[in-house]
Amino acid sequence: MIAADFFKNESDMLTGFRVSGHAGLADLGFDVCCASVSSAVMMAANTITEAFRLEADVEVGENEIRLDMKKPNENADKILMGLLIHLYNLKDEFPGHIKLKVG
Repeated sequence: MIAADFFKNESDMLTGFRVSGHAGLADLGFDVCCASVSSAVMMAANTITEAFRLEADVEVGENEIRLDMKKPNENADKILMGLLIHLYNLKDEFPGHIKLKVG
């Protein structure tokens, strides 16, 4: 199962995420659920750090990525909200393979 945890600050603004795991629908490299999640997560991380040039700590490991905003702001919050909405849609498309937690 893919687990996606989103972090919020005291102002209820999204400040980052941690995504880990494997959907288990197919072998590594052939799992459309994992590919969909990975692509969305990488696009969000790259939009925050490269397109908007916002400061964030990003850690990429085997089967895991974590992003923490150094200075959360509205742009990052909206990008992260877009990712969260997209993952909710993927969760509906692949029931039982994606777990989301916000807070």
